[in-house]
Amino acid sequence: MPHPLPCDGPHLPPQTTPLSQAVINRQGIAAMCLAMAFFLTNDALVKMASVQIGIFQSLFLRGALASLILSVVAWRLGAFRLRPGWRHPTVLWRAGIDAVASMVYMAGLVQLPLANATAINLAAPFFITVLAVGVLHERVDALRWGLIVSGFVGVLLVVQPQIDGFNGHAWLCVLGTFLHAVRDLITRRIPAGIPSALVTQTNAVAAMALGGVMCMGQPWQPVAGQPALCLALAALCLCLAYSLMVRATRQSELSVVAPFRYTGLLYALIAGYWVWGEIPNTWAWCGIALLVTSGLVMLQRERVRTAA
Repeated sequence: MPHPLPCDGPHLPPQTTPLSQAVINRQGIAAMCLAMAFFLTNDALVKMASVQIGIFQSLFLRGALASLILSVVAWRLGAFRLRPGWRHPTVLWRAGIDAVASMVYMAGLVQLPLANATAINLAAPFFITVLAVGVLHERVDALRWGLIVSGFVGVLLVVQPQIDGFNGHAWLCVLGTFLHAVRDLITRRIPAGIPSALVTQTNAVAAMALGGVMCMGQPWQPVAGQPALCLALAALCLCLAYSLMVRATRQSELSVVAPFRYTGLLYALIAGYWVWGEIPNTWAWCGIALLVTSGLVMLQRERVRTAA
């Protein structure tokens, strides 16, 4: 029997097997862990620059550099030719809510002990999971809830916030954290045809505008040398962090990837030991053990789902 000739029918491209949700989740977890590392590096660089030129000017300049980088990337990808593209309501809502969330959180942060603000900020997985269940109808079993709770208990053991440090300003941090969770929820609503580069570029422009408003009326400091280098590197880290965060939350189950925000605290502990020689106490080591164990169990669950 002769073999059919290639021209016997139309040539169809090979069909690709869609990735399972478990594989997408694992990719989202990796993106979230990397994003937190870049966010931490960005924060450290901005803090170094702000010693000489002030925090608000640093935020504005970093946002301007990040906007420029992401605009070039989006242009090279042809993202600006898309319609509606950046003008899509979900993209604009996401950028606006993120800017407001950052402003509200910062307003509370400057009046709170850092440990207390950090503990509130790392409660984001709770808000994200509740929103994912209530709005996206994700199914979260008892074990996943237990891992989220375990991770947050680990955060409290590491941070060790003081009860007397919680006051009215803490509610601003709570509101900012909740709005960041809403931002991640909106990310899931962005149409698949809109490139992540365009989403992150719009986000960076909103952050730049926020920094510009906050530094109005402040004396402008000359920027050169170390502050300029720190802000350039911070802008690059912010671009990578934004892109990875969008990648982590666009398709992955939010209740799965959200707890891996806790890796940011582990990175901070490593940096504290490496740069300042800070050694965690016994309670902090217990918290680290809880964080690592919760993350490993969550990863193992996704591996089992992948193999099933």
